[in-house]
Amino acid sequence: MVNREKAQAAGAERRLQELGIPLPPPPTPFGAYVEATRTGNLVFFSGMLPVVGHEPRYIGRLGGALTSEDGRKAAETATLSALSAAKDYLGSLESVLRIVKLGVYIATEGDFRDHPRVADGASELLLAVFGEEKLSGRVVLGVASLPLGMPVEIELVIEVAD
Repeated sequence: MVNREKAQAAGAERRLQELGIPLPPPPTPFGAYVEATRTGNLVFFSGMLPVVGHEPRYIGRLGGALTSEDGRKAAETATLSALSAAKDYLGSLESVLRIVKLGVYIATEGDFRDHPRVADGASELLLAVFGEEKLSGRVVLGVASLPLGMPVEIELVIEVAD
């Protein structure tokens, strides 16, 4: 279980250290786009996939080749890529004021129903790192396929200090 008081009191990067969670290398695009763009105090990130070093960690659909637990881990891996992209883009995670939007897209077989549990892999990591007061609502969608055959894609929008 996440210690919410600790997450709220400590900075995001210190919380990652305390949790023993290293950030992967910042992701690089798989096509003609940028990983992040800023308008005002909002930073919009391109869809984040469960990759480390440009290599997919999970391939397949949930409810088929992959289990709900695989999906949770894939969501967490994609979220770590998003945090790495944020740190790379901003220079530090300390300027994050809040998570504005979390979208979790899950490639599933038609009868898969464990979407919330899979999405919790992303939400629980963000909760542990930033604390409850910086979290947003989320959108969770099941889809037929995702880029490169991966099972999860994370959409993240954050608000940052000036």
